[in-house]
Amino acid sequence: MAVDTNTSLRNQVMYSVFVRNYSKEGTFKKVTDDVQRIKALGVDIVWLMPIHPVGERKRKGTLGSPYAIKDYRAVNPEFGTLDDLKELVSAIHDNGMKCIIDVVYNHTAPDSVLAKEHPEWFYHKADGSFGNKIGDWSDIIDLDYTQRGLWDYQIETLKQWAKIVDGFRCDVAPLVPLDFWLRARKEVAAVHPECIWLSESVEPAFVYENRKHGIPCLSDSEIFQAFDVSYEYDIYWDYVNYLAGKSTLVSYADQINRQEGTFPANYVKLRYLENHDRPRAKFLIANEQALRNWTSFIYFQKGLTLLYNGQEKEADRRPSLFDKDTIVWNTERDLTPLMQKLYQIKKTPLFASSVYHAEALGNNVLFASHADSEHEIAGIFCTTGTAAAVKVSMPDGSYKNMIDGKNIQVECGILSTTGEPIIMQVK
Repeated sequence: MAVDTNTSLRNQVMYSVFVRNYSKEGTFKKVTDDVQRIKALGVDIVWLMPIHPVGERKRKGTLGSPYAIKDYRAVNPEFGTLDDLKELVSAIHDNGMKCIIDVVYNHTAPDSVLAKEHPEWFYHKADGSFGNKIGDWSDIIDLDYTQRGLWDYQIETLKQWAKIVDGFRCDVAPLVPLDFWLRARKEVAAVHPECIWLSESVEPAFVYENRKHGIPCLSDSEIFQAFDVSYEYDIYWDYVNYLAGKSTLVSYADQINRQEGTFPANYVKLRYLENHDRPRAKFLIANEQALRNWTSFIYFQKGLTLLYNGQEKEADRRPSLFDKDTIVWNTERDLTPLMQKLYQIKKTPLFASSVYHAEALGNNVLFASHADSEHEIAGIFCTTGTAAAVKVSMPDGSYKNMIDGKNIQVECGILSTTGEPIIMQVK
């Protein structure tokens, strides 16, 4: 873990914006128009997915992946101008939030500025042509970090953006050398001392497969040396496999507890039900009451909560990365009131400094707790949304649900739920 990581990030919520598909217009200005609503949802950090021009050569779809970047130092003209971006960032700041942008440093588009100006900074196949090491990423070419001139250019680029924004979400950061990230963090701190560093860390299977083929790939333990926050892909598939009936809730809880016993005391995981690379939460969890429980759980989890634009409206279709595919906002569903209440609970100081534990209680009920030597807050989450009676290790008595204010009774060590999520002060 970065030694100066601030654990108050565990009290915060991040909102991911895909500018192209956020609105029909797909511009910075339309996001700016919506900043106050984002703030009112309960958000501390706005993450803008890649804002740079997209390559044209070998692009996928009609508009190309925003992760096939043509120029790291420019903005995508489809979104607007640099001044438009600065106005958006100013609006985010004026509403008391921070703004981070995507950094895609493993690769560029085949027709990128760097490919033209510095072809020596790229990985080349045996025949001397540009190439990439991950097979299905056919619209990009890999950078070569044995070239120290590349390091200087990339870090200077980060320093330029750090004068405008507050941090970086670093795409497939494990494929870029750790020493590069350590140097980048140090040098960017001179420009923006409170810069936020979020790593898209990867699944253990991805680390294994790359290393098996001789491709260096950083584990979470390495990533945490340079980054404040890492993805929770180390347990994501335990969550999905449980929903799909391929694994148990006990297994999922065990993996959460493994994190608590493995990572440094100030570790911060990014907690999410969905993101731009994975299915929508509503697609995976069709039952409304179950979705309310899972939504409450990611706020309760130890870490930084991530929302992907449209999640608050229970959008069930993930926007295409390669085409114009505007988010459907008029779903006639709205988790906003629940998220606003959970955001208030998220600010509980104990969440930033607790020892955290999860346990499967039976009947598809997940129990979790934040505790220190004097205080404990517990959460009861019915993962299938059905009412259940469960045995709990809590004193008999009456407790107040912090979500809806209703009384919760424990008798003879048994708690009976209606199927709605519960968060309560135990001591």
